[in-house]
Amino acid sequence: MSLFKARDWWSTVLGDKEEFDQGCLCLADVDNTGNGQGDGAQAEDLLLEVHLRDPILQVEVGKFVSGTEMLHLAVLHSRKLCVYSVSGTLGNVEHGNQYQIKLMYEHNLQRTACNMTYGSFGGVKGRDLICIQSVDGMLMVFEQESYAFGRFLPGSLLPGPLAYSSRTDSFITVSSCHQVESYKYQVLAFATDADKRQETEQQKHGSGKRLVSASSVFVLGERNFFCLKDNGQIQFMKKLDYSPSCFLPYCSVSEGTINTLIGNHNNMLHIYQDVTLKWATQLPHVPVAVRVGCLHDLKGVIVTLSDDGHLQCSYLGTDPSLFQAPKVESRELNYDELDMELKELQKVIKNVNKSQDVWPLTEREDDLKVSAMVSPNFDSVSQATDVEVGADLVPSVTVKVTLKNRVALQKIKLSIYVQPPLVLTGDQFTFEFMAPEMTRTVGFSVYLKGSYSPPELEGNAVVSYSRPTERNPDGIPRVSQCKFRLPLKLVCLPGQPSKTASHKLTIDTNKSPVSLLSLFPGFAKQSEDDQVNVMGFRFLGGSQVTLLASKTSQRYRIQSEQFEDLWLITNELIIRLQEYFEKQGIKDFTCSFSGSVPLEEYFELIDHHFELRINGEKLEELLSERAVQFRAIQRRLLTRFKDKTPAPLQHLDTLLDGTYKQVIALADAVEENQDNLFQSFTRLKSATHLVILLIGLWQKLSADQIAILEAAFLPLQQDTQELGWEETVDAALSHLLKTCLSKSSKEQALNLNSQLGIPKDTSQLKKHITLFCDRLAKGGRLCLSTDAAAPQTMVMPGTSP
Repeated sequence: MSLFKARDWWSTVLGDKEEFDQGCLCLADVDNTGNGQGDGAQAEDLLLEVHLRDPILQVEVGKFVSGTEMLHLAVLHSRKLCVYSVSGTLGNVEHGNQYQIKLMYEHNLQRTACNMTYGSFGGVKGRDLICIQSVDGMLMVFEQESYAFGRFLPGSLLPGPLAYSSRTDSFITVSSCHQVESYKYQVLAFATDADKRQETEQQKHGSGKRLVSASSVFVLGERNFFCLKDNGQIQFMKKLDYSPSCFLPYCSVSEGTINTLIGNHNNMLHIYQDVTLKWATQLPHVPVAVRVGCLHDLKGVIVTLSDDGHLQCSYLGTDPSLFQAPKVESRELNYDELDMELKELQKVIKNVNKSQDVWPLTEREDDLKVSAMVSPNFDSVSQATDVEVGADLVPSVTVKVTLKNRVALQKIKLSIYVQPPLVLTGDQFTFEFMAPEMTRTVGFSVYLKGSYSPPELEGNAVVSYSRPTERNPDGIPRVSQCKFRLPLKLVCLPGQPSKTASHKLTIDTNKSPVSLLSLFPGFAKQSEDDQVNVMGFRFLGGSQVTLLASKTSQRYRIQSEQFEDLWLITNELIIRLQEYFEKQGIKDFTCSFSGSVPLEEYFELIDHHFELRINGEKLEELLSERAVQFRAIQRRLLTRFKDKTPAPLQHLDTLLDGTYKQVIALADAVEENQDNLFQSFTRLKSATHLVILLIGLWQKLSADQIAILEAAFLPLQQDTQELGWEETVDAALSHLLKTCLSKSSKEQALNLNSQLGIPKDTSQLKKHITLFCDRLAKGGRLCLSTDAAAPQTMVMPGTSP
């Protein structure tokens, strides 16, 4: 038995699914037998159990009934105070003694109670008075069967702990400002009534506050333990390296010192003599209340109560152990026999793994099939609400996701994801259980909320579920998903073509040009010759894009005033061209890009995004400074208001008002900058998708190499001030330049910075992007291998190495 583990003398579990707090434990001679034990009662006997119907906040035992000095039980409910007498009668049969509880009187409270304390208020003899604190900061004093008076505590916001000091005849509490406050009973008794609120307000400033203590006042905080003298000075303070849950000061054997029991959330109970730790013991639960008493002539029994009702009486130290471990017979090991036995066991394990698997070797993909269908037509009544788009009517389209399972599944959760500013009318769907061969279909609508274009029109439906097995009835977690493509017309309308534009791209193909009317039906009027070679698109946000198909060559040109808006139309063009030629049975269709990658336009978007991030940091620093200034002025004003002798404010109120307006203005600026940053990041993602597409067409990269590009350039779904796009992409590109795109072993030996932080500017990132494209142009090959770099060969743009 461990020396530092509390010895369980007697324990039990109280209640059923009930919660207990520090006011729920009281140790006293409640039946007035005089010995604190009960008449021959055993520790394991339940003396009395009664259902009081109302929730119990606190129990105390004292001289609460007039005309007698017998001890009675006071029970505090939220709206009622009840005082009971507990008595026992000798039993004449084997059942033993019988105990009864009788209601002596009760007080119905006009305010919701929080806690209470009792004592001989005002120095009365032979009886105890009760003081109840309400949740709105009122002290209600009861002189046994009668109500005495009620007083509001000045400046009370939330009720704090309440204790009575008989030495100074005062109530001690802790205010919402984390200050220990003491109020004389005589001052409260002769003050004006609490119902006269106007006079009470004057009493707040006139009476003031004064710290008063008993021989010592002990205060337990979250991380500190304080002891205060009579004059309010700190006698000592102990910093705690754990989170305390309860405490109890009690008399020490040594004169002039105090012992304190402090329980914590690590199931430990520490015993201090002043600030010196004398003992630490392990408890089986986290105590919320602790008491020390004498039970069955056993002095110093520690009684603890947990929040879930574990009541334990324990003592410190240990009992002598008479057990002696037997001697182990030593024998020499036969290693040959051990090897043979190990081989046999390995064969058994191998056979079990082949025959039975806790985890199946091959995952059954047909356990749950997920499919999504996008409606070919818009909703007859648009589901778009609170949109920021300036268009007259923002359309919405319905998407239906169907789940079809082969076996029984449970805990099915369907999550839908689309790229902002696209918005869903519902994105989470939950089913507790699906029987075998069952089909579930859910529907939702998608529409554009923001005044800019999304970086992708592709959505994703992800289903997480559990499949029960014989060995695991709770189920094995699995995930299935399917993607769906939203129509271009959801974010774009037919527009007027423009001959001139700031940004232009040309995509080359190896097949004859296709009429844009067959590629984009619904975006142009039917012409006589069915050959439409120019088409305009107008995004709901307001920007225009023009698509031109060459009549003589196999080229398509996309142009717009905004660089990032080229992405969606370019991507749609390539996808629709591939689908068109697949339907024609042509499998060798390819696209290429022979122009230079538009890095300068791309760098402008990077600089704009980075500038918003820097601006956000500056605004947050200014907001923090103004908040500190605001709190400092508040403290100065509160000090002036608390002063007994009024002093001029010296324009502190004007300064407070001005600072408050600055805080509000800065908070609005931070929110506006965050919105702009989110929109800028969305535009940056669109431009990044376009650059990845162009690099892939330029260098004819494979699907695996394009996946590496996307992982390097789009590592984040959203960026924050702590981890942003610039530093993450720079780290990824630096790694690629150091490994697969390095020119020499010297570059491979370079050590990269292991910490990601916001850079001073974007010059290094732009330099690495330019170098990255240059290395690809010279024959660099993207791969995840860390082997030596492949030899560099000069390759002209538009040709393969």
